[in-house]
Order: sequence, then C-alpha cells, then structure tokens
Amino acid sequence: MTRALPLYAGRQQAKVIGFTYHNVVLAPAAPRRPRDTHGVVALSAWLARCDMPVRRAILDSNKQSGGRMGRKIAIVGAGAVGGYAGAHMVQAGEDVTFIDPWPEHVEHMRKHGLRVTHATDVAEFSVAVRALHLTDAQQLARETPIDIAFVCMKSYDTAWATMLIQQYLAPDGYVVSLQNCMNEETIAGIVGWGRTLGCIASSITVNLPEPGHIHRGAGKGGAAHTVFRAGEVHGRITQRAQEICRLVGYADSAKVTDNLWGERWSKLVANVMGNGLSACTGLTGGEVLQNEPIRRFSTRLGSEAIRVGQAHGYQLEEILHLPPETIARAGEGDEAATRTCDEQRFKDGKRTSAGQRPSMGQDMQKSRRTEIEFLNGFVVREGEKVGLPCRANAALTDIVKRVERKELSPDPRLITELRLN
Repeated sequence: MTRALPLYAGRQQAKVIGFTYHNVVLAPAAPRRPRDTHGVVALSAWLARCDMPVRRAILDSNKQSGGRMGRKIAIVGAGAVGGYAGAHMVQAGEDVTFIDPWPEHVEHMRKHGLRVTHATDVAEFSVAVRALHLTDAQQLARETPIDIAFVCMKSYDTAWATMLIQQYLAPDGYVVSLQNCMNEETIAGIVGWGRTLGCIASSITVNLPEPGHIHRGAGKGGAAHTVFRAGEVHGRITQRAQEICRLVGYADSAKVTDNLWGERWSKLVANVMGNGLSACTGLTGGEVLQNEPIRRFSTRLGSEAIRVGQAHGYQLEEILHLPPETIARAGEGDEAATRTCDEQRFKDGKRTSAGQRPSMGQDMQKSRRTEIEFLNGFVVREGEKVGLPCRANAALTDIVKRVERKELSPDPRLITELRLN
C-alpha cells in the first residue's frame, strides 16, 4: 500500500508506519568521493573556463558514459543563497541553469557572469552562467529534462516557483528546498513527497548587493561549522541526499542529515532570533547583538520557538553553536544560561562582518515583502496548536508588518520600549 507522507514525519515515525515512498531509491549509502586537488577540482576548474557549448558537450558525454557529472540542474531563484551555491556548482563544472524574476540581475549575469566575494579569507571569482528570465523558462521544454531543481525563492514564492519548474522535471527528477523557513510541505503538495528533499544553509550570511554580485559577510564555515545539511523528508540516507550534499559541498562544508525536520526547526529558531529584529529596528546583525535590551528580546524569541519545537517533538540540533536548552532557559530568565548564551553569540559575532544584515533586514531596506509570517508568525501559529502562547514572537510579527506597511519607521525603540506581560 502506498500512502502520502504526513507533514513533518521524521525518522522514528517513518519506521513505525512503514510507508512505501514514491520514487525514492532506498539504496545503501555510497562513500563520498574526495575532491582531490589534482583530480575533480582541477577538471572542474578547467570545465568552468570552457564556453557553454563545449562544456555542455563534455557534460553530455560524461552522462552517457555513467560519470558523476552530467546531471542537469536548475536553480529557481538566483538570489543570495541560490546564486552562491549555484555559482560554486558552475565553477566545479556542473550543468546549471539559473532562473530568476529580477530582469536586471538576469541581464547582468548573461553579459558579465556571476561574481562571488567574501568579507574575509576567500578570493573572489566570477563564472559565466546560463541565466533565464521567468518568461524564458519555456525554452526548457525543448531541452533535456531537469534532474535536480533547487527552489531558492522567498517562502511566499515557493508554490508558483515549484509549479513553474515541475513541468520540466525528468521522470525521476526532484525538487530541493534550499530556503529559510519550512517549505517542504508546499513543494510536496505540487510534486509529491517522494520528489521533495530539503537542504538547510546554516549561518551562511550571504546577500545580493547589486545585480550579478553575491557577497558573503564572512569566510567559509569549513570544519568549524557545517553550513549545508541535506536530507530526505522521511529521514533515510539515500543516494539522492548524498548527491545534494556533493553539489552544495562545492560551496562550503556539507553533510547528509537523517533529521531534516529537527535541522529545519533549529535553523528557524536562529532566523527567528535575528531577522525580524533587523527588519524593524534598521540595525545590522552586529548592532542588534551589541544592544542589550534587544539582545535579551532576541533570546526570548528563540526561547519561545524552542519550547514550541520541543512540544511538537522535533529533535533540535545546536542553535548558534549552543544547546537549545541553554537558549530556552536564558530566554526564561536563567542568569547562568544568559551569560553562556551571550558569550557564545559575541564569539560568533567576531566571525561575521559588522555590517552584515540578516535577509529580512535586507528586504526591508529594499522595500520588499518580508518572510515574517513564515518565521515568527509561523512560531506563533504552531505554538497555538500545542497551547503555548508566544507573546514576544506575536509582538514582533505585528511590529514588522506595520513597518512593512509604512505605518511605522524602523527604529530600535520599537523593541526597547516594548512592554510584554
């Protein structure tokens, strides 16, 4: 009997229910091939320098001969995260097509390629890329189908972006949510749970300051912090999840996780603690951290979100390099936990550019719609389901929406003068 995977079913639930999953190959895990300096990396760098027709011919030949490369990849949303991960894939010789709704960005990529810079320790690079406007995506109907589609759009654009790329997927093709928030259910509602995977980008701190330019406000995470965590919705370790890990691993450290939902909620907590605050105060991430009342409020936001996640049964991972319980207790007034939390956050803050803004702060600067309803607002709604009021998250959600509507101007006093029961 085949059934649809229920929302947020984790590894333990999958074992108990014993589902058969559509289009999921539960094959033994294959060892990940090291990217040695004289092998794959050297070949990838050479391929990246080839003209598109030459590169496509080599990749097609490699695919026919059973090689690792040759998978046709689409990045739907070539913004900060999609552009960053995709540019590294192109640099490594993968066959990548970018699809984006920002005309100036697409035109710049077509003419000048995609440029990637870092705040520290990493040399900048540029790659020639294939970039399509949304209206050009119909060209894909005349081409080899897409094997892997990364959806890297804002959460409120997930449904139409998935619908757009669905029609161009190969029969065994699948869609990966490389986004903030928890959008796998939306994607699965369109392509099916069996064709849906997730990938978290943890503490990646990237932005799109101008067309054709991706900037990361830090160096690489490397061994000190695993940035990408790729996984199946049912928690099994599959060849598909390993393939995603390999692809995003070109950009930074990556692993396959058997705890996608726990990873998702843990990343949600980190976003809840910083994004909305930057959006409504106008402060950078570093300035939020230095302001004690706002930092305390940030911890309370995280504490509420952690308690909701625990009530829903998620197995939470480290959040901002801290045990979830430490943040939760700090937000509830535990002085020792607060000191531990502050020390770690200040330590992490030294690794990031002081001028770096969380994505929602960037959106507010650009007068774009924010994801507040998919972050703090989502925590509030999920808390209601388990009888946990989330007053801090509810208050912040309301404030950010009012700033977004121009009823209020961004100001730290919106938080420092806030009084909650």
